[in-house]
Amino acid sequence: MSKVSVAAFKAYDVRGRVPEQLNDEIAYRTGRAYAEFLKPKKVVVGHDIRLSSPQLSAALCRGLIDGGAQITDIGQCGTEMIYFATTHLKQDGGIMITASHNPAEYNGLKFVREGSRPISGDSGLNEIRDLVAEADYRESHDEALFKQNYRTLDVYPAYAEHLKGYLNPEKLTKLKVVVNPGNGVAGRMIDAVAQYLPYELVKVNYEPDGHFPHGVPNPLLPENRAATAQAVLESKAALGVAWDGDADRCFFFDEQGRFIEGYYIVGLLAEAFLSKDPKARIIHDPRLTWNTQDIVTSRGGTPIESKTGHAFIKERMRAEDAVYGGEMSAHHYFRDFSYCDSGMLPYLLLTELLCSKQCTLSSLVEEAERKYPISGEINSTVKDVESVIKRVWDKYAPQAQRTSQVDGISVEFERWRFNLRASNTEPVVRLNVESRGDAALVRERTDELLALIRA
Repeated sequence: MSKVSVAAFKAYDVRGRVPEQLNDEIAYRTGRAYAEFLKPKKVVVGHDIRLSSPQLSAALCRGLIDGGAQITDIGQCGTEMIYFATTHLKQDGGIMITASHNPAEYNGLKFVREGSRPISGDSGLNEIRDLVAEADYRESHDEALFKQNYRTLDVYPAYAEHLKGYLNPEKLTKLKVVVNPGNGVAGRMIDAVAQYLPYELVKVNYEPDGHFPHGVPNPLLPENRAATAQAVLESKAALGVAWDGDADRCFFFDEQGRFIEGYYIVGLLAEAFLSKDPKARIIHDPRLTWNTQDIVTSRGGTPIESKTGHAFIKERMRAEDAVYGGEMSAHHYFRDFSYCDSGMLPYLLLTELLCSKQCTLSSLVEEAERKYPISGEINSTVKDVESVIKRVWDKYAPQAQRTSQVDGISVEFERWRFNLRASNTEPVVRLNVESRGDAALVRERTDELLALIRA
């Protein structure tokens, strides 16, 4: 038989255009390949709100069942609910059908094995990809087999009960919060836990809609922030929270409607965990580091740098038994959540922090913003990524106080530092610059670096 295209298989997941790169046949074959590679007895499956997701899920489930697995289908859900259900239901693996914040015509698959451990290119995804491309799979069309090995289950109640365990009810007070799922899956997740919270919710773009009528649910894009910011100002809310399409990331706006960079949220969450466990280990990525390291060490904890990316962060958290890990891109990982990332837990923990401190979000981050101003991540499309990174390294590294190549290049001086790393999927380099209390220096060095990068 002819090979099947596996162009949608990436380093950490599957993601591509429907139906050219991802369709029923590829979803079915992926189910068969996953079953052949892992040999799981029980697998949990869920999907996001994309119009193509239910059909792809059905094809995937048929492939898994033909491959010998029993399926628990938890239906429309957030990606983190697959992580939760895999561990909570003691499954041998889990698969989420989602393309996160990609445009509506895309879809994808995210995989975990037992214990919600991620499956990426170096831990089985490449082998699954090769089986999808080359194995001779035939669909059984055995309806009796399907019915015998397929069940649906509502895990929202158990999931909400688990999230409740992270909160101290005595610290919670009345709070007005703008919540914006971006017409993704977060709305039902927010509602599931709302029964435990004394909050007044102002709902924006709340209904799940795979047409994405208000744009792709990706609050990292500045043009997608206006609705949340405006709602905060109009309702005089304490803060705003917006989620991406599959709800595994959330983004915060202060009481002035101002978007808060994810870097500073990492420091706040690290502080929240260290208040309960002063000697805890905290994982952070190399792009921006000084604020996180300052907060963690000043409170008795141990900051540990890890390569960017969920597979690397989760592996390092397990190795270090870290209580929390955070990336500036708004991925937040929690030891008691199977070392996985969640978009709901930051919402709950940060609002609890505001309640307990009886202060504004802007007051919580203003010191960090003043002490460690940043450039924000700046992308540059270049012809030759490796030569650009080498050019920058050769100029700055010899005079630096400290350098690292954990992820791209990190170069530190007494008053400023930067990280430059390559995109995994396109000819793009990503630059982050920060300083010790000198915003003008950040602008100066950023302009200097961009001139060299784009020369």
